Amino acid sequence: MLNFLRPAFARLFNPIVQGLARTPVTPNMITVAGTVGVSAAALSMFPIGELFPGAFTATVFVFTDMLDGQLARIKGNSGKYGAFLDSTMDRFGDAAVFGGITIWFMRTNHLLAVVSLFCLAAGLSVSYVKARAEGLGLNANVGLIERPERLIIGLTSIGLSGLGLPYVLPIGMWGLAAGTAVTLGQRMHAVYVDAKSQAAQAAAAQATAPPAAASTAAQPAAPAPPPTQEQ
Repeated sequence: MLNFLRPAFARLFNPIVQGLARTPVTPNMITVAGTVGVSAAALSMFPIGELFPGAFTATVFVFTDMLDGQLARIKGNSGKYGAFLDSTMDRFGDAAVFGGITIWFMRTNHLLAVVSLFCLAAGLSVSYVKARAEGLGLNANVGLIERPERLIIGLTSIGLSGLGLPYVLPIGMWGLAAGTAVTLGQRMHAVYVDAKSQAAQAAAAQATAPPAAASTAAQPAAPAPPPTQEQ
């Protein structure tokens, strides 16, 4: 939803990226450093109630997620492993943010601890559904709340609560839980519709194929290897 803001942030951070391009720093270094910073801030400050310092520090490191891609394009060393590492590190960062605030809620509000834990699990599921669907050649590029929105809502509500604003944290957590659940449903429905459409197209193509092609298509296919368990 917030992808339209990326060009503006790219222009904002371009001087920093240009400076990093003249150093030995690699995009993968920035990716890992950003995740370590987010995780350290969230897991060290949220559980002890330092909500604003933790949210502010985590937000600063979240912006590094916009630097690694730009730096990779400038240095010309972007690739599949970089994309894989970036996606994997994102999951660690998300888990640290919502895991850290869940620990705080376990000491202060058990109901919100459950809500926050749901946000963590559902957020990881939203990302998994898209990755798994794309691996199967299906479309899941829909959703009300994606990762940027989840982090903005979560970190903003945590930070404002740390400044003493009442009710903002419960509202943020409940709203995030609802939005994430809706997004998960949207993506699963989109995958179902796309899979059904592709199956119908394949059946129609087989029905209109010439007899020779149809006889070839009718031959039993070799058994597929068992699917691997995605971690």
